[in-house]
Amino acid sequence: MSRTAVVTGVSSGIGRAIARRLLDDGWSVVGLSRTRPARGDLPGLDWRAADLADTGPATGVAAAVADLGVVHALVHAAGFQESGPLTDLDPGASERMHAVHVGAAVRLASCLEGRLADGGRILLIGSRTADGAWGKSQYAATKAALRALSRSWAMELTDRAITVNVLEPGPTGTAMTADPRRAATPPRTPPLGRLVRAEEVAAYASFLLEHTGAMVTGQHVVICAGASL
Repeated sequence: MSRTAVVTGVSSGIGRAIARRLLDDGWSVVGLSRTRPARGDLPGLDWRAADLADTGPATGVAAAVADLGVVHALVHAAGFQESGPLTDLDPGASERMHAVHVGAAVRLASCLEGRLADGGRILLIGSRTADGAWGKSQYAATKAALRALSRSWAMELTDRAITVNVLEPGPTGTAMTADPRRAATPPRTPPLGRLVRAEEVAAYASFLLEHTGAMVTGQHVVICAGASL
């Protein structure tokens, strides 16, 4: 039976890697992002333009998925990082990151819940910095919020066997690593000697989204190359 997954942030990084892995595994993937993936990058992807920070009825994420039927998985991978120490915080950064990391997750889960198949999956891409990290307080706060969302939704959806989890990568080799908005907190090489690869995060996501992850719910699971040790 064909399975459909909605994946955000498919134009780059972890979102793109997860979309590619699911397509390779035989899923039908509806990809949401502001920027269209490079031509030929994700063959078979059903890409739809969506500004995840936009709450408008005509241009937000709800509009992008309004025509979908049954969905078997929702993966919210879109994100970005703005960082800085307490002495140099931009209040607007919290609002911008919360809109994409938390607000979009709420809007997507809310509008897709009725179409999510029993036994389906919700997977939110968080960060191991949800425990707190120097110079990343605003970013960490939005990622910590995903834990509360996922655990609450997991409780509400057990009667339908829908699992809800947060996958928390450590420093990963993506475009976000070099984003100037996080210049105050450059990534450090973790104890295992290199950054995590986006494809490794995608493999972990695949485990949680397939039948192998059927008994994992309400959890936050980390892949960080030892950065959290």
